[in-house]
Order: sequence, then C-alpha cells, then structure tokens
Amino acid sequence: MIIYIGADHRGFNLKEAVKNFLRERGYQVIDVGDEVYNEQDDYPNFAVQVAKKVGSDYENSRGILICGSGVGMSIVANKFRRIRAGLIMNADHAFDARTEDDINVLVLPADFLTSDVVRKVLIAWLETPFSREPRYLRRIEEITRIEAEQAISSFKDEIPQ
Repeated sequence: MIIYIGADHRGFNLKEAVKNFLRERGYQVIDVGDEVYNEQDDYPNFAVQVAKKVGSDYENSRGILICGSGVGMSIVANKFRRIRAGLIMNADHAFDARTEDDINVLVLPADFLTSDVVRKVLIAWLETPFSREPRYLRRIEEITRIEAEQAISSFKDEIPQ
C-alpha cells in the first residue's frame, strides 16, 4: 500500500515525524508537499494532490493530510470521488472511522494532538480493517451513489442551454 501525505505550514513538522514513523514501519510514503516549511503555503493545494492520488488508486493507496485544525483539509479532500476523509482526534475515533466508514484519507489536526496520540491514531488507522458488515457496506454504497448523482448534476449544470 502506498500512503500519500501532504501538509501545510501548520502541519509541516508533524508530517515529517509521521513520514519517519511510517517508513520505519515499512510503509511506502510519497510526500506531495510542502517540501519545506513555507508560512505562505495554502492547505487546499496539498489536499487536492493527496485526494487525486488516492482517488485514482483507492484500492491500493491511502492518504494522510495535516493542517492546523484539520477542518480545511477535510473539506477539500471530501470534494473528490472515492474519497472518505475523516478528521480524527484519537485512536478509538480512528478505529471506528476505519471499521464503520472505511476512511481512506486520515486528516490530523496538528494544533490539537500530541505525538503520542498521533502514533496511536496511525497504528489504529493502518491496522484496522473495514468490517464489511451489511449496514456499513450499504452506507458506503449510498455515499458512492450520492457522489455519482452530484457528478451528473454538476455536469448538467455546466452544459449551455
């Protein structure tokens, strides 16, 4: 599995620590930026890059996004088809998000988590499988249907009349 990771300036230091933690555990990590600490960068750019990568290979990849609050990254990532991004605050939250919602993009709020909590979240998120219970499968199918309907609706809105 490939893990794409991206962060703005508020998440930059945590991103570097997360990359090292994941690589030490044998994961292939691709950093989409920012490459250096840049106080002027904007989180949407990194959320778009991670979401596109995961969305195009959602069966073999996951993503991690990190910004100050996590909210902005979540909003942007969830605009993309096949992305189920979750803003996660602790390991139990990560477990439930994987088990019930099969999130494929983990969003971390750098301003609100300790490094110890982040390690526990990462382990829970990476090691917890989707339960595949019928009710959860049904809900994922509903999300997929909504995404498809919205794509069609958006397309129709763009066609000149």
